[in-house]
Amino acid sequence: SARGRDIGAGPYDDFLQIDAPVNRGNSGGPTFDVYGRVIGVNTAIYSPSGGSIGIGFAIPTTAARNVIDALREHGRVERGFIGVQIQAITPELADSMQLKTNKGALVADAQPNTPAAKAGLRSGDVIIAVNGEPIGAARELSRKIAALGPEKKVEITYLRGGREAKASITLGVLPDESAGARSSPGRQGEDLDRPDGPRLGLRLAPGRGGVVVAEVEPASPAARHGLREGDVIVEVAGKPVSRPADVADAVREARRNDRKTVLMRVRTGDSTRFVALPASPG
Repeated sequence: SARGRDIGAGPYDDFLQIDAPVNRGNSGGPTFDVYGRVIGVNTAIYSPSGGSIGIGFAIPTTAARNVIDALREHGRVERGFIGVQIQAITPELADSMQLKTNKGALVADAQPNTPAAKAGLRSGDVIIAVNGEPIGAARELSRKIAALGPEKKVEITYLRGGREAKASITLGVLPDESAGARSSPGRQGEDLDRPDGPRLGLRLAPGRGGVVVAEVEPASPAARHGLREGDVIVEVAGKPVSRPADVADAVREARRNDRKTVLMRVRTGDSTRFVALPASPG
């Protein structure tokens, strides 16, 4: 009944939504169309109670065939890799970055010594096409690059500062992922909720390579946008910050310029992302 479903199973989710029941024991079995052709591999169900309610999900045979071929030829699955952390473009981010649409994949970080970094991609770029094929959502980029496999040469089209550019990249091999530890600072720091300051619900503290979030007020704009204690704000409005006052000054400047939101680049452990917080008080 639908294609390209994302059920939170992983970064390459591309499931078929099916109406056929998938009960316990059916996982791994074939999904047939009305002509008796296998079109998928039964994988998961949506169920509040544990039983089938008629909404199931299957891995498309095109994806399964690629995995089977890779296992036969190499004994393992090798996915393409360019070395960027990406995120979806929300309406708030699009407004902060003055983008015309929210299509594409926002580069939160280009990891050092990776194909993307060597090709000149950097944080804040918006990838909009691979080999001329448009990227509608961030997950589409992950699936396309992974499916191409290593050693393939691709042309990446991206936006930087509102201008379109292209980069030729030879894909690497996706390395094993590792999780980084997140620091946990104390409660000391500067409160951004002063009467004359922007009310973001943040208490900040100086840190190495940015400004540490020492405390987040529950139900505040910062909390609603996913900021939490221990995050490190490294840039605000495209400029590096090293003191809590830098963050407050950047937010005030956005308010003076009548901007609805202010763009922050935030590091959580080894991951980096952009966050667009409201610039107006309240």
